Amino acid sequence: MAKAGEKSVGGGKRGLKRKAAAEEPQEAAAASDGTAESGVQPAKAAAFPPGFSISEIKNKQRRHLMFTRWKQQQRKEKLAAKKKLKKEREALGDKAPPKPVPKTIDNQRVYDETTVDPNDEEVAYDEATDEFASYFNRQTSPKILITTSDRPHGRTVRLCEQLSTVIPDSHVYYRRGLALKKIIPQCIARDFTDLIVINEDRKTPNGLILSHLPNGPTAHFKMSSVRLRKEIKRRGKDPTKHVPEIILNNFTTRLGHSIGRMFASLFPHNPQFIGRQVATFHNQRDYIFFRFHRYIFKSEKKVGIQELGPRFTLKLRSLQKGTFDSKYGEYEWVHKPREMDTSRRKFHL
Repeated sequence: MAKAGEKSVGGGKRGLKRKAAAEEPQEAAAASDGTAESGVQPAKAAAFPPGFSISEIKNKQRRHLMFTRWKQQQRKEKLAAKKKLKKEREALGDKAPPKPVPKTIDNQRVYDETTVDPNDEEVAYDEATDEFASYFNRQTSPKILITTSDRPHGRTVRLCEQLSTVIPDSHVYYRRGLALKKIIPQCIARDFTDLIVINEDRKTPNGLILSHLPNGPTAHFKMSSVRLRKEIKRRGKDPTKHVPEIILNNFTTRLGHSIGRMFASLFPHNPQFIGRQVATFHNQRDYIFFRFHRYIFKSEKKVGIQELGPRFTLKLRSLQKGTFDSKYGEYEWVHKPREMDTSRRKFHL
């Protein structure tokens, strides 16, 4: 009997709901007739954007819709203001004020006190007496040994092979448990001028050690964003054996000069321009971006470029005097994250 009573109560509730729903249109019609007779206009729809915060909307789909509409309206207003400003500039002609320089991270950066003038006498003396002076005086020609960490995986091996096609007169050696302290004397005995070691973690290249022989220095880099040739979209054909040109961009500080000269000493002095190949080391915000391109002359005024690969990004971790010695080596510079946060401009490249 209780169940029957519950059903009857439920049926009564449903009946009341239907009755209320049927009465609502009648009340709305009556209200509209009343406003028409009294001459009072009905309230208009709420203007967009709403007067309240969109984050207060609890319904996720509704909140997303309102946010999308708000972004579209902002974009329209910005475009309209831009068109208006363009018309004003065209109307003023030569009397128009100069365009404001857009704010970027680079041009808003605090001036680096360690930036040096290339024509400075002290800098010229340092460059004439450092470890790379014999290369820049054309007394030696580069000969590079490229190796890996112990027992490398396929991705690291392929990166070494592709890097050997970028750097002329470079040789790839696969390590089998041989320590670097034993490799370096053998490199010196065989007249190698530089040693490149590519380390890996979880089958992915993550570090690079560059040691200039026989007297150093040795730089340790963190490697990231590695892309092999097959992973680069719209890449050109494989590089030829021509000696590439080299571009060193934005190595303006004392530390940057040392790192730039270290990269420059990997390549021969006389590039073969007929190959139209360029290796670029671009320093920006303490990251070094490596790219390898071929440029193509489309006409007398237009030039196109093709990326050949590989590509990767380096970040300097330490610069050590002499050859590799992780235990007793003397460091010229070491990356310290806490000091970088408080006094960042001291350590720029």
